[in-house]
Amino acid sequence: MRAVVVGAGAIGQWTAYEAAASGHEVVLASRSGRPLSVAGASRRAISAASSSVTAATVDAGDAGALAGLAAGADVLVNAVNPPYTDWDAKWPPMASAFLAAAERSGAALVTIGNLYPYGHPTSPITEATPETPNGHKGRVRQAMWRDAQARHQAGRIRAAELRAADYFGPGVTKGMSYLNQYAILPAMRGRTARHIMGVVDAPHAWTYVRDIGRLAAAVVASVADDDVWGRVWHVPTEAPRSLEDVARDVAALVGQPPRTPRPYPRLVKAALHVVPLIRELDEMAPAFEAPYTLDGSAAERRFGVAATPWHEALEETVAWLRSHD
Repeated sequence: MRAVVVGAGAIGQWTAYEAAASGHEVVLASRSGRPLSVAGASRRAISAASSSVTAATVDAGDAGALAGLAAGADVLVNAVNPPYTDWDAKWPPMASAFLAAAERSGAALVTIGNLYPYGHPTSPITEATPETPNGHKGRVRQAMWRDAQARHQAGRIRAAELRAADYFGPGVTKGMSYLNQYAILPAMRGRTARHIMGVVDAPHAWTYVRDIGRLAAAVVASVADDDVWGRVWHVPTEAPRSLEDVARDVAALVGQPPRTPRPYPRLVKAALHVVPLIRELDEMAPAFEAPYTLDGSAAERRFGVAATPWHEALEETVAWLRSHD
């Protein structure tokens, strides 16, 4: 089995690693051509997986280049993520390039997505939850899947989308994980975490980044099974935890006194909104104000991939953050 994984961030790295560890041939492609360098895996494990992973350079918006890279591959994985403030401009042409590449090459398309298309339901989010995006980023992600699904239904490609909650874990770079940067790191340092959005005692789903890679690798291994394609799968995710829970768990893990997180005062929040990235967070703020739960049981039953236990995932994340702090 041969898979082409485009995007060499944490999700792409873990996807390539898990697919290679499962015995598949992998091309890990990105604009930089970054090789396999999975944060959090042992050197021996990375060395073993690296023999099955080839690094390549590609522009994710170039359909011809993507198609050439995917020629002869069984699966093409879209694990890229343009800057948060540029989704409206950058996602549509890149998504179109992936669709064209899948159609030209014959490779099945797996897109790593998120929960934005659902808006902010207060009941557990399943694959059957209606899509009611409440902002432009949610509409962008919704349109991406609808376009892929339409081509699948027309018989032009095979497509599936994997959706995860806000993710955290080793290898997730600054600015890509709210939990890593604004909850775990302050608690590790014995500081009071301050939050720009949400209610600190509202339970919220957090997906461990390695589990995204595990599910993607399981889908790659199931490329010949018709029931895998033409639908959305949710990444198995542990029970939701509030920002207060996270602060307490991290403090216990590192031996610091627990400090209850606090929201920024209203005037400080208003001042911070001069920053474009902070303004973009407003769309998802309601998801941090009420219980927000992801149901990944369908994928767990189908692929046998369970969520990493919370405390194990937290320990691995803290260990990695310590080594980079």
